[in-house]
Amino acid sequence: MKLKEITSTLAEAPTLARVFKELQPRPSSTADCFGARVEQTTARYPERTAVIFEGKTRTWRELNAQANRYASVLKALGLKRGDAVSLLMENRIEFLAAIIAMNKLGLIGALINTNLTGRSLSHCISITESKACIVGEERIEAIDGVRGDASLSDVAHYLFVADAGEQACPDWAQDLDESAAAANSANPPETSQNTLADRALYIYTSGTTGLPKAAVISNRRFHLTSALSYKAGLKCSVQDRIYLCLPMYHGTGLFLGVGAAFATGASLFLRRKFSASNFLAEAREHNTNCFVYIGEVCRYLLHTDEQPGDADSPLSRMMGNGLRPDVWMSFKSRFGIQRVAEFYGSSEGNIGFVNMLNKDCTVGMTSLPLALVKYDVDNDEILRDEAGRCLKVADGEPGLLLGKITEKTEFEGYSSSEETEKKILRNAFEDGDAWFNTGDLMKTVEVGFALGIPHYQFVDRVGDTFRWKSENVSTNEVGEIINGHPDIQLCNVYGVEIPGADGRAGMAAVVLRDDVKELDTASFSRFVNDQLPPYARPVFLRIQPEIGTTTTFKMVKGDLRKEGYDLDQVKDTLYVMKPGASEYEQLDAEYLAKIKSGDAGY
Repeated sequence: MKLKEITSTLAEAPTLARVFKELQPRPSSTADCFGARVEQTTARYPERTAVIFEGKTRTWRELNAQANRYASVLKALGLKRGDAVSLLMENRIEFLAAIIAMNKLGLIGALINTNLTGRSLSHCISITESKACIVGEERIEAIDGVRGDASLSDVAHYLFVADAGEQACPDWAQDLDESAAAANSANPPETSQNTLADRALYIYTSGTTGLPKAAVISNRRFHLTSALSYKAGLKCSVQDRIYLCLPMYHGTGLFLGVGAAFATGASLFLRRKFSASNFLAEAREHNTNCFVYIGEVCRYLLHTDEQPGDADSPLSRMMGNGLRPDVWMSFKSRFGIQRVAEFYGSSEGNIGFVNMLNKDCTVGMTSLPLALVKYDVDNDEILRDEAGRCLKVADGEPGLLLGKITEKTEFEGYSSSEETEKKILRNAFEDGDAWFNTGDLMKTVEVGFALGIPHYQFVDRVGDTFRWKSENVSTNEVGEIINGHPDIQLCNVYGVEIPGADGRAGMAAVVLRDDVKELDTASFSRFVNDQLPPYARPVFLRIQPEIGTTTTFKMVKGDLRKEGYDLDQVKDTLYVMKPGASEYEQLDAEYLAKIKSGDAGY
């Protein structure tokens, strides 16, 4: 074993001590929230830069004051502690000010995916019983398209936040910035009343069934996850600057980037959307030494033309998830990265891993109770012994990850108690036990000298969700919508791999109605584009004479996944939606070869 490896591992021991101290549970009644953290950071570093965005800069004093003015407006509307407020806005400074304002007042910010429209959008607003909706100018048309829905009757106020200035505030909304211009900029007294147990946010996740669910994020969860970033992952302080191009309505960008900045005073270079061509130039210009990533972003960067000076930038530390082993080492080498803090976790889950020891190709370790159990991937079911108990896998063998639910490892779940219960596995190993079912396969890996602590590696999603374009896709949700097209009798949705792309692309095996001889691809394409956000639209279609089912009438996906879109294995008609296209066309051998070579652009 190399002395250098042992020395580098031992050097991380102080980090472990700090993290484990931070993770020690505090009483739920402890007064704390991220709005309070912003006030504390502002008191320490009032004139330090908080955020840089599209040529605009805000100090911590300015950002905190803007949030306080927003809070004054929200309070004047009669919104009170525990009320939910939906937020539909792209990454920008006003997004930060809005979530801080809501948290200070004890409101629950429901952070909605900006890709959503129609039924999915109205559903996300209604399930949290939002009393108000803050919407950016850039998404005003999406809100206008659903605000007449009966399900949104609880929404008493729509607050408009200007962006490019191309659209005026509509007559059915209130201009938030205009109302806040003369509002009180002092810290509101309500902030001191917020506790760790209070709900801070709803972050939406596609679960195993139906439309998106609102995962509950308490102040405790926000603090703990953010602490893993600034103490163990990015190891940042007020001296650092974080490059953030991930959407803030997702936990990765929000907790690891925004949360770390709120707590430490580190500044954010904020981007509305990721741009591979501008990445290095901006990192150099704004002296960003920390980077919050997802694997897909790293793969895009590796696909750009290599330049001799790619490693010559301030970037040295990065934290995120989804960096696959086939990309890991080449990315570190090309861009001069010294520390990769890969993590694993979900917005709603009670189990997480962090690569705190800077080992390669692992999501790291955890101190939380877990089990890896045997799972039949083809039939989508947990394997059990004669007594009905789960079976644990051997070291190095992939297994379904379960997180044990205890007083210290609560499963906060969703806004719906019914949906929460669906994710709990009870009596798994003994009567009365309860476990959070992650829906993910994991395995233990050997990573050399690691203080005797097991390390883990993500293997795959299982069951009825897959990940594509950095989003979780519910196969049941997509299937239900596709079944609404007049040509379709039944639909089976699953994920398939595409060389050179992260996650799995959607594929739908469909059975046509008896009176339909051939799929109307033009009509079907319009339907899919209208009803589904881009990441949820199936890339491939397979026209089948019938859908295979198990003896319990559950649709079989195992063989479909294995055959995928391979023309040598599939005799059914196959269609593909090419990148940038808006209509399905029949898949041929020439384009299949392009996909297999990784040159199709997915």
